[in-house]
Amino acid sequence: MSTVTTEAGTGLATRPEASPKTTVPAPARPRRFRWAGRRLAYGLVRAGTRSVAVVALLLLWETAPRLGLVDRTFLPPFSEVAQAWWQLAADGQLADNARASLTRSLSGFGIAVALAVPLGLLIGWYRPAADLLGPLLEVFRNTAALALLPVFVLLLGIGETSKISIVVYACTWPVLLSTISAVRSVDPTLLRLGRSLDLPAIRLFQKVILPASVPAVFTGVRLAGAVSILVLVAAEMIGAKAGLGYLINASQYNFAIPQMYAGIITISAIGVVFNQLLVALERRLSSWRVPANG
Repeated sequence: MSTVTTEAGTGLATRPEASPKTTVPAPARPRRFRWAGRRLAYGLVRAGTRSVAVVALLLLWETAPRLGLVDRTFLPPFSEVAQAWWQLAADGQLADNARASLTRSLSGFGIAVALAVPLGLLIGWYRPAADLLGPLLEVFRNTAALALLPVFVLLLGIGETSKISIVVYACTWPVLLSTISAVRSVDPTLLRLGRSLDLPAIRLFQKVILPASVPAVFTGVRLAGAVSILVLVAAEMIGAKAGLGYLINASQYNFAIPQMYAGIITISAIGVVFNQLLVALERRLSSWRVPANG
């Protein structure tokens, strides 16, 4: 509440001078909006560029059978395959078979990672373990998983155990070999720096070896993710009663070609999503790294 003062002898009432108003600068919203707009435009352009090849392939797939370039009996147009995919999804067949395949694939993949990463760290870090297990690893790493599929079926039967076991075997080698290579290729400068700080062996392993090995280990994990799906599909074509491999094989025998391609597309989509999840996990675990262009 403002006060009024009276000057002596004049009787005039005067008010104190108003304090100058402080001007608050307006937030830089236009600049922020421009930056967000540029980022959005860049993302849209990048997404459009990445999808050009896929769209071109789908257009070729749609037009080639209709123009008679290929026999549409064996390669129906993409629209017919999409319709068959929707029918399989609507009646629940696609979800049931995909659930069966994912259960087997993720189980085998998880077991392989849980076994291969610690074993690879041990072999890469501890030289006597490498000398002991090296010859045995060389024998099995050069034996294809699908070549051993009849052996797994004979020993473990045609049930879930044999299918999960063949996935474990196939996924173990990419993870194991990548982990061994990651440990052995750690920058020697980092090791010398850690030893100069008098770090004990366990702390050196924890603070230097493990963080430096994450990118290469995840390269093997991503390869194993792709292998887990591909090998499982082949295994499900023998003696399985559910799964995407069974769906593809049964559709081929029944000459339901659109349904067969629908199963193949589903496998590809699952592989892409699985790989993107692993990429996101890798970025989160290796967020400490400085980008090469940064």
